[in-house]
Amino acid sequence: MFNSNTFRQKSPQQRFLFILGVAMIFIFCALAVVVMFWGELLNLDPQRFPQKYRVAFGIVLIIYATIRFFRIIRDNETE
Repeated sequence: MFNSNTFRQKSPQQRFLFILGVAMIFIFCALAVVVMFWGELLNLDPQRFPQKYRVAFGIVLIIYATIRFFRIIRDNETE
C-alpha cells in the first residue's frame, strides 16, 4: 500500500546539498533582479554594461536558476 522509499529520510549530506541548491536558486534569482532593475545601485558603468546587456544577463541567470530548480526536483524524486 505504502512505498517505504517515499518516506525514507535523507542523509544529512543529501539534506544539506538540497538546502544549498534551493538557496542558490534564490540567490541567482535575486541577483538577476538586482542586476536588471537596480544596476545603478551597484554602480555599474552604463558605458561598459548598458541596460540591454543587464537585462540579457538577468534573463540568463533566471533561466539558469530554472534549470537548476528542475534538476533538483528531478533528483529529489529519484531518491
